[in-house]
Amino acid sequence: MSRIGKQPVSVPGNVKVSIKDRMVSIQGPGGTLTYKHPERVNVKWAESDKQIVVSISESDAEVRQVRADWGSTRAHVQNMIKGVTGGYEKKMEVVGVGWVPSLAGNKLKLVVGFANPLMMEVPKGLSVTVDKQFVLVKGPDKQMVGQFASKMRSMRKPEPYNGKGIKYVEEVIKRKQGKTFGA
Repeated sequence: MSRIGKQPVSVPGNVKVSIKDRMVSIQGPGGTLTYKHPERVNVKWAESDKQIVVSISESDAEVRQVRADWGSTRAHVQNMIKGVTGGYEKKMEVVGVGWVPSLAGNKLKLVVGFANPLMMEVPKGLSVTVDKQFVLVKGPDKQMVGQFASKMRSMRKPEPYNGKGIKYVEEVIKRKQGKTFGA
Protein backbone atom coordinates (compact mmCIF):
# COMPACT_ATOMS: atom_id res chain seq x y z
CA MET A 1 0.00 0.00 0.00
CA SER A 2 1.17 3.49 -0.78
CA ARG A 3 1.75 5.56 2.34
CA ILE A 4 1.77 8.75 0.29
CA GLY A 5 -1.25 7.86 -1.85
CA LYS A 6 -3.50 7.06 1.13
CA GLN A 7 -3.27 10.58 2.56
CA PRO A 8 -5.94 13.01 1.33
CA VAL A 9 -4.82 16.35 -0.14
CA SER A 10 -6.35 19.33 1.67
CA VAL A 11 -7.43 22.22 -0.54
CA PRO A 12 -7.38 25.87 0.69
CA GLY A 13 -10.52 27.98 0.31
CA ASN A 14 -9.19 30.18 -2.50
CA VAL A 15 -8.51 27.20 -4.81
CA LYS A 16 -11.06 25.77 -7.26
CA VAL A 17 -10.87 22.09 -8.23
CA SER A 18 -12.57 20.40 -11.16
CA ILE A 19 -12.20 16.76 -12.19
CA LYS A 20 -13.59 15.65 -15.55
CA ASP A 21 -12.81 12.26 -17.08
CA ARG A 22 -9.11 11.87 -16.21
CA MET A 23 -8.21 15.59 -16.19
CA VAL A 24 -7.64 17.28 -12.84
CA SER A 25 -7.76 21.07 -13.12
CA ILE A 26 -6.68 23.29 -10.23
CA GLN A 27 -7.22 27.06 -10.35
CA GLY A 28 -5.91 29.52 -7.77
CA PRO A 29 -4.35 32.94 -7.34
CA GLY A 30 -1.11 31.77 -9.01
CA GLY A 31 -2.76 30.45 -12.18
CA THR A 32 -4.35 27.28 -13.54
CA LEU A 33 -2.69 23.88 -13.78
CA THR A 34 -4.01 20.64 -15.32
CA TYR A 35 -2.89 17.04 -14.96
CA LYS A 36 -4.08 13.89 -16.72
CA HIS A 37 -3.84 11.04 -14.21
CA PRO A 38 -3.27 7.33 -15.08
CA GLU A 39 -6.29 5.17 -15.94
CA ARG A 40 -6.18 2.78 -12.99
CA VAL A 41 -5.99 5.57 -10.39
CA ASN A 42 -9.19 7.18 -9.09
CA VAL A 43 -9.23 10.87 -8.10
CA LYS A 44 -12.27 12.18 -6.21
CA TRP A 45 -13.03 15.73 -5.06
CA ALA A 46 -14.85 15.86 -1.71
CA GLU A 47 -16.44 19.34 -1.71
CA SER A 48 -17.71 19.08 1.89
CA ASP A 49 -14.30 18.13 3.36
CA LYS A 50 -12.31 20.36 0.98
CA GLN A 51 -10.09 17.38 0.18
CA ILE A 52 -8.94 15.46 -2.88
CA VAL A 53 -8.82 11.70 -2.33
CA VAL A 54 -6.63 9.53 -4.57
CA SER A 55 -7.31 5.78 -4.52
CA ILE A 56 -6.96 2.52 -6.44
CA SER A 57 -9.17 -0.56 -6.58
CA GLU A 58 -8.47 -3.56 -4.32
CA SER A 59 -7.69 -5.78 -7.32
CA ASP A 60 -4.96 -3.37 -8.50
CA ALA A 61 -3.29 -3.18 -5.07
CA GLU A 62 -0.90 -6.02 -6.00
CA VAL A 63 0.29 -4.44 -9.27
CA ARG A 64 3.56 -2.62 -8.68
CA GLN A 65 3.11 0.01 -11.42
CA VAL A 66 -0.39 0.93 -10.22
CA ARG A 67 0.90 1.45 -6.67
CA ALA A 68 3.66 3.68 -8.03
CA ASP A 69 1.15 5.68 -10.10
CA TRP A 70 -1.05 6.06 -7.02
CA GLY A 71 1.63 7.82 -4.97
CA SER A 72 2.86 9.83 -7.95
CA THR A 73 -0.65 11.09 -8.77
CA ARG A 74 -1.18 12.24 -5.20
CA ALA A 75 2.20 14.01 -5.19
CA HIS A 76 1.41 15.74 -8.52
CA VAL A 77 -1.93 17.00 -7.18
CA GLN A 78 -0.26 18.23 -3.96
CA ASN A 79 2.43 20.06 -5.98
CA MET A 80 -0.22 21.66 -8.19
CA ILE A 81 -2.10 23.02 -5.16
CA LYS A 82 1.12 24.36 -3.63
CA GLY A 83 2.05 25.88 -7.00
CA VAL A 84 -1.18 27.83 -7.54
CA THR A 85 -1.20 29.13 -3.95
CA GLY A 86 2.46 29.92 -3.25
CA GLY A 87 4.43 29.03 -6.37
CA TYR A 88 7.92 27.63 -6.80
CA GLU A 89 11.22 29.37 -7.35
CA LYS A 90 14.84 28.53 -8.09
CA LYS A 91 17.66 31.01 -7.62
CA MET A 92 20.65 30.66 -9.93
CA GLU A 93 24.07 32.34 -9.77
CA VAL A 94 26.38 33.14 -12.69
CA VAL A 95 30.00 33.03 -11.46
CA GLY A 96 32.83 34.36 -13.64
CA VAL A 97 34.64 37.58 -14.47
CA GLY A 98 32.66 39.45 -17.13
CA TRP A 99 29.93 36.82 -17.18
CA VAL A 100 26.56 38.54 -17.14
CA PRO A 101 22.93 37.39 -17.35
CA SER A 102 20.33 39.84 -18.70
CA LEU A 103 16.78 39.89 -20.01
CA ALA A 104 16.02 40.83 -23.62
CA GLY A 105 12.23 40.74 -24.05
CA ASN A 106 11.10 37.24 -23.17
CA LYS A 107 14.58 35.78 -23.66
CA LEU A 108 17.34 35.30 -21.13
CA LYS A 109 20.70 36.40 -22.52
CA LEU A 110 23.75 34.72 -20.98
CA VAL A 111 27.23 36.07 -21.68
CA VAL A 112 29.34 33.25 -20.23
CA GLY A 113 32.69 33.20 -21.98
CA PHE A 114 31.67 31.96 -25.43
CA ALA A 115 32.18 33.96 -28.63
CA ASN A 116 28.43 34.62 -28.87
CA PRO A 117 25.90 35.14 -26.07
CA LEU A 118 23.55 32.24 -25.30
CA MET A 119 19.83 33.03 -25.68
CA MET A 120 17.18 31.07 -23.77
CA GLU A 121 13.47 31.43 -24.49
CA VAL A 122 11.50 31.94 -21.25
CA PRO A 123 8.44 29.60 -21.36
CA LYS A 124 4.93 30.94 -20.84
CA GLY A 125 3.91 30.74 -17.20
CA LEU A 126 7.39 31.46 -15.82
CA SER A 127 8.76 34.78 -14.66
CA VAL A 128 12.50 35.36 -14.73
CA THR A 129 14.18 38.29 -12.99
CA VAL A 130 17.87 39.23 -13.08
CA ASP A 131 19.70 41.01 -10.24
CA LYS A 132 23.42 41.47 -11.03
CA GLN A 133 24.76 37.88 -11.29
CA PHE A 134 21.64 36.24 -9.75
CA VAL A 135 18.72 34.91 -11.79
CA LEU A 136 15.40 34.10 -10.09
CA VAL A 137 13.05 31.68 -11.88
CA LYS A 138 9.46 31.66 -10.51
CA GLY A 139 6.25 29.93 -11.55
CA PRO A 140 3.34 27.76 -10.39
CA ASP A 141 4.48 24.57 -12.19
CA LYS A 142 7.23 22.80 -10.20
CA GLN A 143 8.37 20.71 -13.16
CA MET A 144 8.64 23.71 -15.50
CA VAL A 145 10.62 25.80 -12.98
CA GLY A 146 13.06 22.95 -12.33
CA GLN A 147 13.41 22.13 -16.03
CA PHE A 148 14.23 25.74 -16.98
CA ALA A 149 16.76 26.08 -14.13
CA SER A 150 18.38 22.76 -15.09
CA LYS A 151 18.58 23.78 -18.76
CA MET A 152 20.13 27.11 -17.76
CA ARG A 153 22.74 25.33 -15.61
CA SER A 154 23.59 22.94 -18.45
CA MET A 155 24.55 25.90 -20.67
CA ARG A 156 27.76 26.34 -18.65
CA LYS A 157 28.17 23.87 -15.78
CA PRO A 158 30.36 24.99 -12.86
CA GLU A 159 33.91 23.71 -13.08
CA PRO A 160 35.89 22.60 -10.01
CA TYR A 161 39.17 24.48 -10.56
CA ASN A 162 38.12 28.14 -10.72
CA GLY A 163 34.48 27.71 -9.69
CA LYS A 164 33.22 29.47 -12.81
CA GLY A 165 29.86 28.55 -14.30
CA ILE A 166 26.12 28.72 -13.74
CA LYS A 167 25.03 27.09 -10.48
CA TYR A 168 22.14 26.94 -8.03
CA VAL A 169 22.67 29.38 -5.14
CA GLU A 170 22.50 26.61 -2.52
CA GLU A 171 24.79 24.32 -4.57
CA VAL A 172 28.30 23.72 -3.20
CA ILE A 173 31.03 23.14 -5.78
CA LYS A 174 33.83 20.84 -4.61
CA ARG A 175 37.02 22.65 -5.47
CA LYS A 176 40.10 20.81 -6.77
CA GLN A 177 43.70 21.82 -6.39
CA GLY A 178 45.37 22.76 -9.66
CA LYS A 179 48.69 21.46 -10.91
CA THR A 180 51.78 22.63 -9.05
CA PHE A 181 54.96 23.41 -10.96
CA GLY A 182 58.55 23.27 -9.82
CA ALA A 183 60.25 21.13 -7.25
